[in-house]
Amino acid sequence: MHTRTRTRLRLTAAAASTLLIAGAVASTAASAAPAAAAAPSTALVTNARIAGHCTFDRIVIDVKGSLPPTTVKRVSVLRYDASGKKVPLAGKRFLEIKLSPAAAHNAAGRNVYKGPRLTRPNLPKLKGFALTGDFEGVVTFGAAFNSRPDYTTKRLHNPERFVLDISHRNTC
Repeated sequence: MHTRTRTRLRLTAAAASTLLIAGAVASTAASAAPAAAAAPSTALVTNARIAGHCTFDRIVIDVKGSLPPTTVKRVSVLRYDASGKKVPLAGKRFLEIKLSPAAAHNAAGRNVYKGPRLTRPNLPKLKGFALTGDFEGVVTFGAAFNSRPDYTTKRLHNPERFVLDISHRNTC
């Protein structure tokens, strides 16, 4: 009987030790899960500015957070992302500017974008500019021109911003 009690105590101690280790592992995994879920936040597009200069027109898109990958491509027509409706900008040539992953609203769904929604500037090359989407982690802008735009892009930091310069191809 004395031997049985020692064996049971040894088994009970071993079982308790195993439970403590399993509990510690589970606790560590549970505390690591929120850290993994708190991945880097989505970049917030807060503003867009347009301006005319002596030899180029400029579009600047301001971002809070890390500047996301940005693409610029020529398109035959500008459409709003969610609805697919045509953007009412006059022009014969268009550029689509996409930032992804990005949003123009915060986690509560409130707009953080304070720039123009649709504007028709009287600049030498740029004839129209619009926010065309804030949908499924992609913020999209459209730019309208009467002729094929010759452009360059830059990524600037502190503060984060994306710059698109459209050449006039002549000087003032």
